[in-house]
Amino acid sequence: MAEEKSLNFLEEIIEADLATGKCPDGIQTRFPPEPNGYLHIGHASSIVLNFGLAKKYGGRCNLRFDDTNPSTEETEYVENIQQDIQWLGYQWDSRHFASDYFEQLFQFAQQLIRAGKAYVDDSSAEEIAATKGSLTEPGKESPYRNRSVEDNLKLFQAMRAGQFADGEKVLRAKVDMAHPNLLLRDPIMYRIKKAHHHRTGDTWCIYPMYDFAHGQSDSIEQVTHSICTLEFIHHRPLYDWFIEQLGIFPSHQYEFARRNLSYTVMSKRKLLQLVQEGHVAGWDDPRMPTISGMRRRGYPAAAIRQFCETVGIAKRENVVDLGLLEFCVREQLNKTANRYMMVLNPVKLIITNYPEGQTESLEAEYNPEDTHAGSRELPFSNTLWIEREDFMEAPPKKFFRLGPKLMVRLKHAYIIECTDFKKDAEGTVQEIYCRYIPESRSGSDTSGIHVKGTIHWLSAPHAQEADLRLYDRLFRVENPSDESGDFKEYLNPDSLHHSKAYIEPSLAAIPSGTTFQALRKGYFCADRDSQAGQPVFNSTVGLKDAWAKEQKKA
Repeated sequence: MAEEKSLNFLEEIIEADLATGKCPDGIQTRFPPEPNGYLHIGHASSIVLNFGLAKKYGGRCNLRFDDTNPSTEETEYVENIQQDIQWLGYQWDSRHFASDYFEQLFQFAQQLIRAGKAYVDDSSAEEIAATKGSLTEPGKESPYRNRSVEDNLKLFQAMRAGQFADGEKVLRAKVDMAHPNLLLRDPIMYRIKKAHHHRTGDTWCIYPMYDFAHGQSDSIEQVTHSICTLEFIHHRPLYDWFIEQLGIFPSHQYEFARRNLSYTVMSKRKLLQLVQEGHVAGWDDPRMPTISGMRRRGYPAAAIRQFCETVGIAKRENVVDLGLLEFCVREQLNKTANRYMMVLNPVKLIITNYPEGQTESLEAEYNPEDTHAGSRELPFSNTLWIEREDFMEAPPKKFFRLGPKLMVRLKHAYIIECTDFKKDAEGTVQEIYCRYIPESRSGSDTSGIHVKGTIHWLSAPHAQEADLRLYDRLFRVENPSDESGDFKEYLNPDSLHHSKAYIEPSLAAIPSGTTFQALRKGYFCADRDSQAGQPVFNSTVGLKDAWAKEQKKA
């Protein structure tokens, strides 16, 4: 009997809430991104968590855009976020924007003013910061804290009407300037920002702060489990305070720890810097930790979901090894990716006893892991390209490839034996000469010859060229955000290499976004920059090389 998977702490909370009747209409979660950039792998964890919990417990999950800062938000980001969520395999039950609730939030703010729980403050941002106090000293009350309800309502209406400049006034909650949690020392609820909003245009010139908009938006949508990352744990008392003062649906916030990924950064601010300063080719650069970048690189959605589920959730932050994500990618692609042959560093091989000018068609299976994948036709002739590393002039023991008098099988084809080779004036091997065993054709081998090595190849007259983009880790250090100085100092200057390769004719026209395995070389994905006769492939993830293992052991 299979061992039952243990529950994480959020599942334990939800099951207890369901058992005690706390959620009579089922659970309601939400994924609330701010549309100020593209989603990254950290957001993927939140997506998998929120949508996954709703699915597991028969609940609902909303997509809600936290669009309360018009100067950084764009429709492009809204559209991309929706595409990323759907590509990952999820569909929201309903879609909302915080801007849907601007009028309701304004009414909530007026309710707090009438209750004596909010006031308009004329102090500047610097003056407010100076009166906040510290962990050991209480803050100082604003000279505007005790304005009358009538004055506060008039001033707040005037703020909405655009009668004041940016920064001239703010609306603050009246909580406690001596509270041990500095976030509750009369936090700002609204600020003036005369910026064009991607949805509401110029209708509004005052915008709610995150701490005021978030909990109330949750309450309006009757979110039962508002799941945030750990940096919001100190915001929870304020989240609860607003809901309690307003007497609205009691949404509750729960926190889990973020999982950072090694050799990259997860801050949207820092990722935006990389894009704007030209360190990468855009948000979907395959080196970026964005979902779009990973999709363009050829990572399957199932692999990202597997990674997020494997990492799981916890209450303590840590850095997850990039190797785990690559393992998940490799495991998924091994099941689904079609196999092709590609030669990156070619050397010519001539089969001297195969008729010159003759071509035969060999059958090659697409994927041995998938019996339904089918097969393709592969042209074979007497002149081939093979990898230069598959030939050694003086091969050592355990080198089961090609060398003088050594025999090897050509994948899907014949057994060959090296009879000679030719070098140029610099001593570089230019051509390799072999004889083939006609009775050794794959699938109908009657030669009785057994060889230990198999290499890939391409028929030289039929091979086509492709441009390769070979990617390495974006940063040289494991956790660039923890290093001193500018994080961009740790960028890996060798994170992208351009190269040429020979490929099978059938590989030249695969659709953009298709990931495949280049036999013995790794996984690649057809890039959108491909054109007719000029395919461009991005390296996705490598394979493990048996000979490299042997070299390490030596």
